[in-house]
Order: sequence, then structure tokens, then C-alpha cells
Amino acid sequence: MTRLQSTDVLGRVTLVTGPEELLNQRAVDEAAAVVRAADPASELTRTTGDQVSPAVLGDLAAPSLFSSVRCVVLTALEDLPEDTHAALLGYAEQPVADIGLVLVHSGGQKGSGLLTRLRKLPTVREVKSAPLRPSEFSGFVSAEVRGHGGRIAEDAADLLVQAVGQDLRALAGAAHQLTSDFPGEPLTAAVVRRYFGGRAEVKSFAIADAALAGRASGALEELRWALDSGTAAVLVTSAFATGLRGLARVSSAPRGSRDADLARDAGVPPWKLRTIREQARGWDERGLATAIRAVARADAEVKGAAADASYALERMVLTVTRARSS
Repeated sequence: MTRLQSTDVLGRVTLVTGPEELLNQRAVDEAAAVVRAADPASELTRTTGDQVSPAVLGDLAAPSLFSSVRCVVLTALEDLPEDTHAALLGYAEQPVADIGLVLVHSGGQKGSGLLTRLRKLPTVREVKSAPLRPSEFSGFVSAEVRGHGGRIAEDAADLLVQAVGQDLRALAGAAHQLTSDFPGEPLTAAVVRRYFGGRAEVKSFAIADAALAGRASGALEELRWALDSGTAAVLVTSAFATGLRGLARVSSAPRGSRDADLARDAGVPPWKLRTIREQARGWDERGLATAIRAVARADAEVKGAAADASYALERMVLTVTRARSS
């Protein structure tokens, strides 16, 4: 990654766009650090779009009593009043040399017209934080661990995603915790399982994997343990739905498909394909259709259509495993 220079921030406008709050915050922090490195006495000012009028914008862009170098961070750009758009665009055309203006837009259509006009200006540098695809979260975890000087196995990274979920802040925090607790050691699936194996999401995927492999008794045992531990029923049906989608996509893929393409289509990391292919050997189209209907029924039942969620889940597990063996 190329390091920013002071000329990339000072006298320019940094436009940070996208829904990923963690990535947006990191882009803001990086810009502020560049300004601070250029002048340790520089000031950092933060405000939100709904608080900015043309007069306030003029004050933000003016040198202060204490320092002429400033980093001004304006978040929630989508809430900037329309009568301030012209003033902001006028400033962005000719930014003040000693000020780094950072604008943060959280995505969506609101304020998109202002974004379009800002992007056309040569003085504006945009940093985008696009939502990650399901298959990209494991890569994010691996990059976080490397950033802390550690190493993590592919299956361990995927297990961490299953355990923590797809919230980037939570994943970044978990990666930092593991690398701090195991300095200089490779992070394995056993390590992740030891720390996070009790998480509901991991247990739900373990139940689904057992059922899709035809291990009815193992799946029921895992299910009862999970429910006794307080795992939400909807997490179990969600894990089954995800597993069946992966099976269906892998089973219907043309012969000779590249693993990378297949993993992307199925929304899983490449190493997971081995497990899915092993599960797929006992499935055909009729069995998949039966299993999908069973999961859809159970999902509706645990969301209020039935009085006993545990019974609904047990019936789903048995129906899915029978559909495979048939």
C-alpha cells in the first residue's frame, strides 16, 4: 500500500465514501496522521454535515489563532444543507494550502448529486469503502493478522468469521486479540476454536455441516447442546440455508470450473470447497429441493409460526439428513 504524503491531504479534499464505518474511520485517521506528521502543532477539527452552514464552512477553512495547519473532518456529508453545497464546491475548487479537508459520506442516494460534482474536481481524492462480499471476509481477517505481525491459516480465518460474524470492527478486534495473545505463533483453527468455539454462529454451522454430511445423530447432539447454551433458533436455520446454497451452486457448476470462480459464486473461501464437495456426493436435485423446503418451513416456524422451536429444528435436521441419504 502506498503511503500518503502531505501533498495528498493538505491543500486538497479527501472524499471518503461507503457504508463500512471501520474502513471510513481508518481513512480519516490516516489523513489526520499525515497532517499531524507534517506539522505536530496542527489542529484537528471535527463536525457533522447538519452543523455546517456557509458561514461555519468559512470559519473551518480559516487559520486559527494557534496554528495555520489544520485537518478538518466533516462526517455525515449526506446531511449537509443544500444551501451549503455551493459554498463547499467553491472551496473544493480552490482548497486552502494549509488545510486538509476530509469529507465522509456513508453511502446511499442522499447527497449523491453533491458527490458527483465533487468527484469531477481535480483537487478531490476519493477513498471508497465498498461492502465486502461473503468470500472476502476471511481475506480481511488474514490481512488484519498480518498487519499485527502474525500469521493465520485459511481455515482458522474462516472459522473466526463464522464465530464473530461479518462486522468488521468485531473481526478486527478479534484478530488483534489473538495476535496479542499468541505473539510470533501461527494462528490455527484449534486456537480460534479455543477462544471463540462457543459462539453461536460457529455452533450453528457445525450442526448444518453434520446434517449435510448425513450424520443425523451428531447433528441432533450438536443442536441440543446449542439450544441448551442459548443459541438462537434463527441462527441454526440461517446456517442450514447458507450450507444448502453452497451445495446447490457447487453441484450445478460446469465441469472444469476454476476453484476461485466457484468459491466466489458460492460465497465461501476456496478451502471450504473441499468440505462442500464431500457433502455433495450424497445429494441430488430432488434431495436438495426437499431439504430447502424443510429449512424454509423450519425458518417460518421458529419465527413464530410454531409453538415449539426445538421440535421444528429437530424435524428439520432429520428431514435434511434423510433427503441426503435418499
